[in-house]
Amino acid sequence: MWLSFSAELTHWGDHHVLLPARRGVWWDGYKIGLSPPPLETPEGWLILYHGVRHTAAGCLYRLGLALLDLEDPRRVLRRSDEWIFAPETPYECQGDVNGVVFPCGWILDGRSGTIRVYYGGADSCLALATAQLSDVLGYLGTCPAPPTRKRAGMTVLE
Repeated sequence: MWLSFSAELTHWGDHHVLLPARRGVWWDGYKIGLSPPPLETPEGWLILYHGVRHTAAGCLYRLGLALLDLEDPRRVLRRSDEWIFAPETPYECQGDVNGVVFPCGWILDGRSGTIRVYYGGADSCLALATAQLSDVLGYLGTCPAPPTRKRAGMTVLE
């Protein structure tokens, strides 16, 4: 997953790898991608992303979280080691593309603190999942900060 910047939304540059797919047997070890746009929270930019693990039986799609610094979104504060959402119900497991949940949008109700995630189930229906922002941020607070290393003046996530 990459991050780039634009002053006028026409020309983009200053590209940075934001989150790499983790190699190996991780739930997001094959590929990852941003799902809905980031949500601004008091703790930082909340990211919901999909991760794919390739297995002999096919690809497994699951969802995870990351939190970015509000002032410098290139800085990843937390990333979930575990997936938080996966296909489980029949309408998520059987359809045009079996076993896929794919969020396309989310909103935060500021009064109630409820996050509403709108997602596709098995590419054949739309569904809604909800969570409390305080629970999501609390969970992310228990997740480790991603390891980083310096290379040619850049911070690179491991």
